[in-house]
Amino acid sequence: MKEYLVLDVGGSAIKYGLIKEDLTIIEKSSIPTPLDNLENFIETIGRIYDKYADQISGMALSMPGIIDPEKGYQYTGGALEYISNLHTSEVLKKRCPTNISIGNDAKCAANAELGFGVLQDISDGAVVILGSGIGGCLIKDHKVHTGKHFSAGEFSFVKTNMYEPFNFHYTWAGRTGISGLSKRVQEELNISEKYNGIEIFEMAKTDERVLNAINKFSLEVALQIYNVHVIFDCEKVAIGGGISVQPLLIDLINKNFNMIVKSSGFDIPKPEIVTCKYFNDANLIGALYQHLQMFN
Repeated sequence: MKEYLVLDVGGSAIKYGLIKEDLTIIEKSSIPTPLDNLENFIETIGRIYDKYADQISGMALSMPGIIDPEKGYQYTGGALEYISNLHTSEVLKKRCPTNISIGNDAKCAANAELGFGVLQDISDGAVVILGSGIGGCLIKDHKVHTGKHFSAGEFSFVKTNMYEPFNFHYTWAGRTGISGLSKRVQEELNISEKYNGIEIFEMAKTDERVLNAINKFSLEVALQIYNVHVIFDCEKVAIGGGISVQPLLIDLINKNFNMIVKSSGFDIPKPEIVTCKYFNDANLIGALYQHLQMFN
């Protein structure tokens, strides 16, 4: 069975693994992401490649930024500011002579669900990743929909307040990213201390005010999912990100979504809202799925 080197390049770390085509992870590790220059980045990837060069059939990468996955071309590099208008796959191939595929990180997460997870059975749907921002992806005709300029599904930039259009706080990312959840808790408790997702859901077990804050957060998530749905007519919406492992969150999103639909006054078919199957390894699994679609 063929083996592949798969890398998930983030703003702080590069996670990588040697993975079989049946998704068996043979080994996995990570190293810091070079943030200084492109040359260091290429050589860092190259050193990882050197470890596995004799046993792999290709290399698949999940990367930040706006990416043409068919060409392996990056218009932007997200947190990697030294990547701009770069044919990244060709540059990497000079150092790592193998079949190389590159995909946007959120779209790789969606590919994981499309190929092997909870979206295998749909034609049209969406993935919403609740993280520091809002990773997003639309699924059209059982394929990741990239859009004309490869930026379809960039949910982070949805505006939520027409009177303050330049304030990050009033974007989907600002309202319902992890910082937005912490902000709801701060408002409810009237404190300045910030909490992470794990702490917040633990506090909600004994503090009704924290539970109320999570409900308000879930209502805003549900509202934006509703907006995506009425435009795109989703069969299913998969919620990912670290806090999506909390059953309470998915329950509250579904409750609020149902309330929004009921109060809308329109006869709107409801999509199924579910948790993603893959969490920490989603980008790796999705990058491999994209690679197999391209080269097999």
